[in-house]
Amino acid sequence: MSHPPLWRPEGLRLKPVYHCNDLEGLEHLHSLPGKAPFVRGPYSSMYPQKPWTVRQYTGFAGAEASNQRLRQRLAEGATGLSLAFDLPTHRGYDSNDPQWQADVGKAGVAIDSVEDMAELLDGIALDQVSVSLTMNGAVLPVLAAFIVAAEESGVAPALLSGTIQNDILKEFTVRNTYIFAPQPSMRITMDVIAYLNEHVPRFNPISVSGYHFQEAGADAVLELALTLVNARTYAEQVQKSGLDLQGFCERISFFFGIGNDFFSEIAKCRAARLLWSEITQALGIQSDKGQALRMHCQTSGWSLSAQDPLNNVTRTTVQAMAAVFGGTQSLHTNAWDEALALPSEASSRLASNTQHILQQETGLCDVVDPWAGSYMMESLTAQMAVQVRQRMAEIDAQGGVFQSIASGWISQAIHLQALATQVRLDGGIQRRVGASEQVHAAPESASAMDSQALRARQCQRLLRLRLMRDTARVEALLDSITECARSCQGNLLQVTVAAIRARATLGECTQALEKVWPRFRQDLSFHADFYGPSVSEHPGWAQVGARLSTFVAHEARPPRILLTKLGQDGHDRGIRLIAAALADAGFEVRLLPLFQTPIQLLESLDEENQVDLIGISSLAGGHQELLTELLSLLKKRELDISVVVGGIIPEADARQLLDLGVKACFGAGQEMIEIIEKMVDLLVHPHLRPGTSNHSRSEQPLTCPTP
Repeated sequence: MSHPPLWRPEGLRLKPVYHCNDLEGLEHLHSLPGKAPFVRGPYSSMYPQKPWTVRQYTGFAGAEASNQRLRQRLAEGATGLSLAFDLPTHRGYDSNDPQWQADVGKAGVAIDSVEDMAELLDGIALDQVSVSLTMNGAVLPVLAAFIVAAEESGVAPALLSGTIQNDILKEFTVRNTYIFAPQPSMRITMDVIAYLNEHVPRFNPISVSGYHFQEAGADAVLELALTLVNARTYAEQVQKSGLDLQGFCERISFFFGIGNDFFSEIAKCRAARLLWSEITQALGIQSDKGQALRMHCQTSGWSLSAQDPLNNVTRTTVQAMAAVFGGTQSLHTNAWDEALALPSEASSRLASNTQHILQQETGLCDVVDPWAGSYMMESLTAQMAVQVRQRMAEIDAQGGVFQSIASGWISQAIHLQALATQVRLDGGIQRRVGASEQVHAAPESASAMDSQALRARQCQRLLRLRLMRDTARVEALLDSITECARSCQGNLLQVTVAAIRARATLGECTQALEKVWPRFRQDLSFHADFYGPSVSEHPGWAQVGARLSTFVAHEARPPRILLTKLGQDGHDRGIRLIAAALADAGFEVRLLPLFQTPIQLLESLDEENQVDLIGISSLAGGHQELLTELLSLLKKRELDISVVVGGIIPEADARQLLDLGVKACFGAGQEMIEIIEKMVDLLVHPHLRPGTSNHSRSEQPLTCPTP
C-alpha cells in the first residue's frame, strides 16, 4: 500500500537515488569534527568518549514534590537537570496572586522566593550537577533565587554549571511568557549576561530557542532561520553593550525541536553549526570554541497524538535518534501520554530510559557523525543551509528582528505555516498512523495534584516569609531595583540578587520593575482566506458551508463566536488555527488577547452584539477551575451561551466539564472540519445536552501539545 511522501519544507526535496555528483561543489565535505565549520560536531570526540547529556525537563506542583522528582531523575541516570516552572512564575506573579491561582503548580514548579528554590534543590550537589533553567520573562528573580539558594547551601557561584534560557526575543512571537516590552527586556538579557560573565563564569548566559518556533508551526527552515537571526541579534547587542563578544560566543547555546522528518532534522542540526560558524566569523570571532554551535534538543510535543497514544513511544524514539545523528549535546525525550495529560511517573521513566537504551544498547555512540560523506545527507545539509540563508535575508529585509516582531511579520509567517500543516493533516496529505483509533486515558496522571492544598501551602510560606524578614530592608532593596531600571545605571541582576537574599519575593521584584516598565500586551491575530480555499474540495467543508448558510438565512447574520485563552497559558498555535478556520467557514470570530480571567471575558461581551458560542483553549492544566468559574458567572448573569473547550484535558476532567455544562471537549488531534461540524450542531441545536457524543478527541485541538 503506497502512501504520500512525507511533506518537507518548500524546496527541501529528497530524490529516490543519490549519486556522487550530488556532492559536487559542497565546500564543507572535508571538514572534521571539532573544526570549522563544525558540520560534523562541535567536539572531535563526539560521543565515543562522552555521550550526550540526558537532561529531562522536570517540575510540577510545589518545590518539595519536584525535588523528589529531580532526585529520582538523577537516580535513574540523568546526567543533568532541566527545571520547568509554572506559568505564574514565568510571568512574574507570586502564588497568592488572586487572578492567577488556577495556574499555580500546573505546568511546572511554583517558585515564589529563595526558600522555594532551596527546597527544590535540597540534597542536589550543585557543584557536580549541571542545571538548566527554562526561564525568560522572570529571569531576574528566578536566576537570583537559584544563585542565592546555591550560595546558602555552600556552593559558590563560581562552581555552578548549567544554562539559563534567557531568550526573550522568541517570547514575543511564540510561547508569550514575556513581561515587559522588547527593549527593556533586552536590557534585562544583557544584564544577566554581564553578571554571569563576572560572577558565575561556568553558567551559560543564554540558550537561543528554535524549539518553540517549531511547536508553533514553523518548518525546519524557518525554525533555524529565526533561531540564528535571534542569536545574531543577541551577539550584536552584546557587542553594542561593550561586553566580551568572544566570551559570549564561547558560552551561548542553542535549543532545537526535533520532529518526525528524520533526514531533514538531522540536516537541520548539521546546517545549524555550518551557518553559526559563518555568522560568528563575520562578527570577527576567531577561536574554534567561539565559532562552534552547541545544542540541546527536545523531541516534538506537537507531533504526539492522542489516538493510539502508545505510538508516541515510537515517534519519540525516532526523533531522539535524529537528534543524536544530528550531533546534539543534550536531549529531552517526551513522554508518550503528554497528548492526554501531564505525564505519569511510568511514562516519564520510559522517556528517560529511551535515551539510556540508545546510549547503552545500540552502538550509536561508537562512531563520530556516521552520516559524513553520505550523498543524500551532505546534499540535504547544503540545501538546508541555502534555504535558511534566504529566510534570514527576508527577515533582514523586514528591518531585522525588532522590526519584524513589531510588525507581526514573524508571527504571521509561523501562523501561515501552521495553517498549511493543518490543511495537509485534514486533507490526508500529511499522515499520522492511528489517527482514527480510539483515545485511551493516560494512567496515574500527574494532574491529580491537590491544587487547593498546594496554593494554601504556598500562601502560608509567603506569609511566614514576610513575618520573618526585615521589611524595611526588603523595601529599600526593591526600591533599588526600580531605580536601577529607571536610571539605566548598574546591573539589574546584581540588585535583584541582593533583594532575593533579603527574602523579597518573585512577584515583588517584578512589581518593582513594573513601576518603570508597564507589562507588555499585544493582540492575537489570525489569517483568513487560507484554510477554507485550501480544503474547499473536502466533502465536509461544503456541508458545513451549507448548514451555516441556513443559519444566516434564519438569523439574518452570521454566527458569532468569542475565542480566548484563560489564565497564563501563552501557547497560541491552536486557537489562532481554529479562529482562521471558523472565519473561513462563515463565523464572525472575535479573538481576545492572551491572559484573560473569566471575569474579564464576561466584561468583553457586547450586549448589542450577541455571541452564540464561547471557545476556550487550555493547555496548561488550569481548565477545571477556570471553566467552573466561567460557567458559574454565565449562570449567575443568566447568559445562555454554549461553551466549548479544546486542549490537553484528561478524560476524567473532560467528563466533569461536560457534566458541569461545557457542550464539547476537543482533545489533542481533532480534525478541524469535525470541530466546526460539532460547533454547527450547537448552533442548530443550542440546547443539546452535553455527553459522550460531544466529547471528541482526535487530530487538531484549539491548542496544541507543547511541553
